[in-house]
Amino acid sequence: MNRAKKAIRVLVADDHTVVRDGLVAIIKQEKDMDVVAVAADGKEAVTLWMQERPDITLMDLRMPKLDGVNSIYEIRASDPNARIIILTTFDGDEDIYRGIKAGAKSYLLKDVRRQDLFHCIREVHAGRTLIPAAIATKLAQRLPGEELSARELEVLRLMAEGKPNKLIGVAMDITEVTVKSHAQTIFKKLNVLSRTEAIAVANRRGLLH
Repeated sequence: MNRAKKAIRVLVADDHTVVRDGLVAIIKQEKDMDVVAVAADGKEAVTLWMQERPDITLMDLRMPKLDGVNSIYEIRASDPNARIIILTTFDGDEDIYRGIKAGAKSYLLKDVRRQDLFHCIREVHAGRTLIPAAIATKLAQRLPGEELSARELEVLRLMAEGKPNKLIGVAMDITEVTVKSHAQTIFKKLNVLSRTEAIAVANRRGLLH
């Protein structure tokens, strides 16, 4: 009974059955850990978190109904001290930035070694933030830049589709002059000089997913 009381209570949230089952299986092999809930989408993750109040949540980023970042925001609105680890296949600068900004205590990729995953769970449970070096580097590259507004993101996505300014204006119901103004702001924020560069940087950051 003492071991059960001391076990780190884990919630696993991932929309892929094989990934969920695999995580549950390996975590349950650890004597100091126990899986108390499993969620297949973001809304279920929030609901189960409220019910179970786990010590640690492993949160995927891309899930139906509610994505990982917004799930983190909802959980932390209830408890700012919630300890959440993002476990994902996505390592775009923007994904990392949004996840950490939402309040995740760590950001791991799904190819992480199981011992590193267990180490991370224990460290975050102990109150520490654990950002792997490669992730920290990308995060540092992302932080100095300004965030793009929703309108600027829309312009950027239409640029990526190859639309000229005139057609972007038509699609967004704004003038071509306004499109050019948005484009200049985008270039400045992304620290680039051309559309091609802007699209390349946006892809690297995960802005065009």
